[in-house]
Amino acid sequence: MTVKVAVIYYSATGNVHALAQAVAEGAASTGAEVRLRRVAELAPDSAIDQNPQWRRHTEATTSIAEASVEDLAWADAYAFGTPTRFGAPAAQLKQFIDQAGGLWREGQLADKPVTAFTSAFNRHGGNEATILSLGNVFYHWGALIVPPGFTDPVVYAAGGNPYGTSFVTGPSGDGPDTATLEAANYQGRRLAQITMRLSLAGVRA
Repeated sequence: MTVKVAVIYYSATGNVHALAQAVAEGAASTGAEVRLRRVAELAPDSAIDQNPQWRRHTEATTSIAEASVEDLAWADAYAFGTPTRFGAPAAQLKQFIDQAGGLWREGQLADKPVTAFTSAFNRHGGNEATILSLGNVFYHWGALIVPPGFTDPVVYAAGGNPYGTSFVTGPSGDGPDTATLEAANYQGRRLAQITMRLSLAGVRA
C-alpha cells in the first residue's frame, strides 16, 4: 500500500532544510509518495540581507515548491519542521498552519499521523518546547502524533530527543551531523510505516 507524506518546513539558513530532506528520504524509502514543501518567507529582503547565510539559502532553495493548503488535503501524513523562535515555531510555519482552518472544520486533518522536528542555536534554546508547541495544533486537528520516542538506537546517537529530531547549531554554524540526519531519516521512515499500518487497519481511507 502506498501512502502520501507531506514534509512541510521553514528554514532560514538551511539546518531545518537539511533535516526536512532527511525526513523526506526516510519516508520515501518505505515506498511512500512524498512531497517536500517549504512555506512562504515572510521576512523582508532587508532582514534577509543582513545574514549572508540566510540570503544564500533563500536563493539556493527557490526550486523547492512552496507549500499550499492543497498539500495538506493531499497527504495521508505530515512532518512539520521549523527552527525554534523563543521556544515556539517560526512565524512563517505558523502562518501556513493558520491557513488550514477550512480543512480543520471539514475534518480533513483528523486521524492523520503527524510528526515534528526542529533546530535551535543553543542546547537549551527551546527545541523540545517548539515541538510540544506544535503538538497543541495537532491536538486541535485530532491528528495522531507520531514521535520517534526511544524506539531506535539512532535516537540516542543524535542526542536522545524522543519528541522529534532536533539539532543544535552552536557557534560553529555547521549543519546537522550524520547522527542527526540518520535520526531524521528514521523519523520519516517511522511516520510512513505507521501511516501504512493505520491505513491497512482502516483508520484512514
